[in-house]
Amino acid sequence: MKNTNDSTPASSPSGKRHPVSQAALAAGVSFTFLVIYLAGLSAFGSFVNDMYLPSLPSMCRFFHCSVSTVQLGLTTGMIGLGVGEIILGPVSDKYGRKPVLIATIILFIIAAVASIYSPTIQFFLWCRLFQGVGASGGYFLARTIPADFYGGRMLAKTMAIIGAINGIAPASAPVLGGFISNSFTWKGVFWALAGFGIILLLFSPKLKESLPESRRSKRSLFDTFGNYLTLARNSRFMTHVLLKGTALGFLFAYISSAPFIIQTRYGFSQVVFGCIMGANALLVAAGAMIALRFKVLKRAALVGGIALMFLVLVEAAMMLFVDSFWAYELPLLPILFCLGMIFTVSNTLAMNEGRQDAGGASALLGLVGYIFGAVVSPLVGLGDILHSSAIAFVAIGVMIFGSAILSSRIPADLTSPA
Repeated sequence: MKNTNDSTPASSPSGKRHPVSQAALAAGVSFTFLVIYLAGLSAFGSFVNDMYLPSLPSMCRFFHCSVSTVQLGLTTGMIGLGVGEIILGPVSDKYGRKPVLIATIILFIIAAVASIYSPTIQFFLWCRLFQGVGASGGYFLARTIPADFYGGRMLAKTMAIIGAINGIAPASAPVLGGFISNSFTWKGVFWALAGFGIILLLFSPKLKESLPESRRSKRSLFDTFGNYLTLARNSRFMTHVLLKGTALGFLFAYISSAPFIIQTRYGFSQVVFGCIMGANALLVAAGAMIALRFKVLKRAALVGGIALMFLVLVEAAMMLFVDSFWAYELPLLPILFCLGMIFTVSNTLAMNEGRQDAGGASALLGLVGYIFGAVVSPLVGLGDILHSSAIAFVAIGVMIFGSAILSSRIPADLTSPA
């Protein structure tokens, strides 16, 4: 497959070529508004999990359940995100991006409000599932819409800017969640999430449809789902998807274990925990932007993967043999930086390879990441959480390292200047 650069026309399902810059102009899209709104949509998916992280220990007490049970709220949320993306990707390729966006935001708002009145942990977990489906629309469209407009280095630049701004989400979400849950309990967090959804809904009319009818799939909706088979046979695309999935799996292993390590084991308050998580998340944003400094973009993932493997071994040794907060925290900082580099590369290269079916490509990219996340989130809570998390970190780190090696061996790359 030939490379797509920032001056290369985009292909439609009908085979016509559409210059991406002209597509953006025709839609009346302001680049600044586009980036800020898409960053908000992407942050929406992060807020669904990150904002109530400080509340997990208190929710254990509220619902009288175990750590692993309350962590299933993260798992069901990720299942909803993954299932929602896999269904909605082809739907958006067939009917356009905006109808999917509006419907899913409304679903999220309803599910968030319903979760506040959960009588049992089981009811809450079902609400989390529907919250994930509702948040999935904005989350995968934040990757899909840029691929409708841009390609190559311009796509990489847009993805990296959105990723860096989105670093504010995991940075601010635990901080906000800590303050809100301290003042209004965990229920206040979900009122805030519902409010965030309402804000996105109110600004949605300003976002123009990025996939005009002339570029939509002309096949039946059922046949449009067949695009997944085409994408799955694209070895280059799937290699980049695997890289993103393993990296996202590590991130979820970290965020699902951190509340119990930092708060329960080391005794920090919800507010301090939120500040620690927020500061750590800024490293992900920094790594996302630094990746653009590499002339050959995929080398950023290779460097990040090699460094991450070494650092994960150090982190695991500290968690297994040194019971200290700083021994746990300090190796995490460069690890998160490396993850940011990998996220920019894997998102950009995967969407560049799969841009002809951008909705399906974005959905598959998200689904694989949430499969990894859904599997590891409850596992890190088994037994001694430091030890189980260390084992999970090493296992996923090995997979990230292997995926980065495979990705680096793909000859095609983004070669045009940003």
